[in-house]
Amino acid sequence: MTPSLAAADRECRRINRRHGVTYYWATQLLGPEQRRHVHAIYALCRRADDIVDTPGVVDPRRRLAAFEADLRRSVAGATSDDPALTAVARTVRVHGLDPSLFDRFFEAMRADLDIDHYETWEDLLVYMDGSAAVIGEMLLPILAPTDPTAALEPARQLGLAFQLTNFLRDVGEDLDLGRQYLPRADVRRFGADLEHRAATPEFVALMTFEIDRCDGLYEAAATGLPLLPPRSRRCIAAASRSYRAILREIERNGYDVFTRRASVPMSRKLLGVATELVRG
Repeated sequence: MTPSLAAADRECRRINRRHGVTYYWATQLLGPEQRRHVHAIYALCRRADDIVDTPGVVDPRRRLAAFEADLRRSVAGATSDDPALTAVARTVRVHGLDPSLFDRFFEAMRADLDIDHYETWEDLLVYMDGSAAVIGEMLLPILAPTDPTAALEPARQLGLAFQLTNFLRDVGEDLDLGRQYLPRADVRRFGADLEHRAATPEFVALMTFEIDRCDGLYEAAATGLPLLPPRSRRCIAAASRSYRAILREIERNGYDVFTRRASVPMSRKLLGVATELVRG
């Protein structure tokens, strides 16, 4: 049964609230129409990510290809019984999103089925272009910057910053999936052994280096904030503050990302949203 747009919006909102708490609360600073589109893109990406990352999924390559094909049909005007596809097809039409953005995204998702490590930072950036930077590009028209051309690179940098934060927090979980996202050249440079799964001096040095790199991405992304209208600016500032705080939690935990998951308390996330609301 094809869901109505209202039902599709409710389901995308539920997915965002359940799986992307930081992003969800930051979107409360947006207007209702903007929120619908952000939730739709989040739900689409989450669905694809679940196909690739959930243990026990039967034939993830086939399922991912089918999901991508269903997206193309939905964007072309076909009806779908998938709420995420129903909602995101509307977002593509309303904001004129280039289909090549989704090509790059699904290419990165397929890479997770074939590639279990990256040799250099430059190699990782190729992957992150489709898994992270492209998400910033998808969201940019929804955020409505005054100068889309100037805002493009900061949006990409923020996508990279968010994903690198995830990689740093989830080193152990990714190892469980048979993947290593921290560049092997960096790991060798500091003499770290990820398989040892301990915050050794070598691992701490590696993480310090990568966190500094990630902070640089957040700083580059912040140059785009003045280009956003007030609602969008408050949303992105709140999300950035909350997500960047994960880096500080990693540091406070002594860089032990194997036995302690770095997380920001809900009270601090809501405080960040409230702070931006007051500033507005």
